[in-house]
Amino acid sequence: MKSTSKPLTCSNPFESVVFLFGPTGVGKTELLLDLDPEKYSVVNADSIQVYRHLDIGSAKANTETLQAIKHYLIDVYDPWQQFSVGDFVAYADEACREIHAQGKIPVLSGGTAFYFKHFYFGLAEAPPSDEGVRQRLAEEIRVRGDAWAFERLTQVDPLSAKRIHPSDMYRVSRALEVYEGSGRPLSSYKIPSTPRNGMKPLILGLWREGDELKQRIALRVGQMFAEGLVDEIRRLIEMGASESWPGLQGIGYKEFFQARKSGEASLSMVREQIDRNSRFYAKRQMTFFKSFASVHWMNPKDKREILSLIEGYR
Repeated sequence: MKSTSKPLTCSNPFESVVFLFGPTGVGKTELLLDLDPEKYSVVNADSIQVYRHLDIGSAKANTETLQAIKHYLIDVYDPWQQFSVGDFVAYADEACREIHAQGKIPVLSGGTAFYFKHFYFGLAEAPPSDEGVRQRLAEEIRVRGDAWAFERLTQVDPLSAKRIHPSDMYRVSRALEVYEGSGRPLSSYKIPSTPRNGMKPLILGLWREGDELKQRIALRVGQMFAEGLVDEIRRLIEMGASESWPGLQGIGYKEFFQARKSGEASLSMVREQIDRNSRFYAKRQMTFFKSFASVHWMNPKDKREILSLIEGYR
């Protein structure tokens, strides 16, 4: 969709930002191909697509899409490195400034809800990461297991335990690290509730009916296997990958390493687990995204109306 409107002229690089979010499999990436690359650039807001070597399992945008419209925050970290929400906010801020300097509007697109939340409102006042405490906890979790870690969180910070899924070991570990390091639960630290940097985003949420989304997720998982997800896992193992790598905590990767550890699951079972976990994750995403105010909820089938909203935004 080509535009004849004037380029962005506001002085605040955060005043004009488009949020495009929705559950896994809803169709965010397809919509990006209809944006005018002379007017928009994409800031990736997916916590796994920031990692190199994780392409198929993360449903990373293909070469056609990356060539059609400029993307930021794709392939910026190695999968053994920790990429925090604070890192995301810093990188996204830098990307928005660069995009604004080019006279374009940044479009934050992805499904990692807390990336959007903290980009919009800022980071909580929790203490910075303590490498010593983090390493000690990582070893304890390795020995005692993920179930022990979540049970421990339930005991010391029940409010955080209600907000964090038991399989999200990055966030479970972070909450335990805060408690161990400060003596206070993570939930006791204030979270900003007003937009930062004078931000006035256009917030677009994509949704589909439950049965349709379920079918799309199943097709997407099947396509991952057809495109070579198993070979991608083999290459990662050849690189020395282990289940402790931060990048491998995402759905589509952790299931393989859990199966490898148990030595019991077949490929068909792994595929079923990925499909099931993706469906559960989509439900959690929608619950989180619905907490945002002033969202324009749109079905991706209404493409003309969505693009009209984006085009009319300044």
